Amino acid sequence: MEYTIQELAQMSGVSTRTLRYYDEIGLLKPGRTNDAGYRFYGQFEVDMLQQILFYRALDMKLATIQQIIQASDFQPKEALETHRAALLKRKEQLEQILQTVERTIQSIEEERPMTNEEKFIGFKEKLIEKNEKQYGQEIRAKYGDDQVDASNAKLMNMTEEQYQAMQQLEQQLFERLKEAMEIGDTNNDVAMEVAELHKRWLCFSWSQYSKEAHAGIAQMYTADERFTAYYDERITEGAAQFLHDAIIHYTKK
Repeated sequence: MEYTIQELAQMSGVSTRTLRYYDEIGLLKPGRTNDAGYRFYGQFEVDMLQQILFYRALDMKLATIQQIIQASDFQPKEALETHRAALLKRKEQLEQILQTVERTIQSIEEERPMTNEEKFIGFKEKLIEKNEKQYGQEIRAKYGDDQVDASNAKLMNMTEEQYQAMQQLEQQLFERLKEAMEIGDTNNDVAMEVAELHKRWLCFSWSQYSKEAHAGIAQMYTADERFTAYYDERITEGAAQFLHDAIIHYTKK
């Protein structure tokens, strides 16, 4: 059975404009196009669109989705199992936040204060999930599951004060990094303070610190565009490289 672009749009909830864009970038091309230029989609394209929407529900970029579904070893069933696991994890995290909201409302109605730890548990779980989604595979491959799990556990056990201090320290790091970049020397006192702030920020979640691991994280900031973007987008282009260089000097002292 074939579907026109309008029929597929109506069935899937994806606009015809989006389907045309997917065709233009090569993400989802129609099964065939007739002489008049009308697009027709078969069962294969319908199934691929479903996969695309599953990945989009996980906030994955289109370029990444394209690499996955067009890989020679792509297995639809395995992909669906991965979707299920990821969505169940997200469901669990959203349920935790919902429970926190409900407990907060109940505490207000009953005039029974919540502990600060209760207020923030859902947000800490969300932070861990975000980090796992963006960087988990690379970090686990580099440092091992035990170290990453220990780091996540330490984050979950943070008090409200520790969590807020971690956020404030990161903002201080950003400000000092801007100042250090204006000076332009990755080995002066300000740059070393930046590296020290970064170390202190890491130690909020790291179960133990080592100069080797610190330098390893710095290497990932320049080797992986996602890590690079985290600093370059929040500060300015070149921030990740400058931070990398400062940390390398710091860990050699």
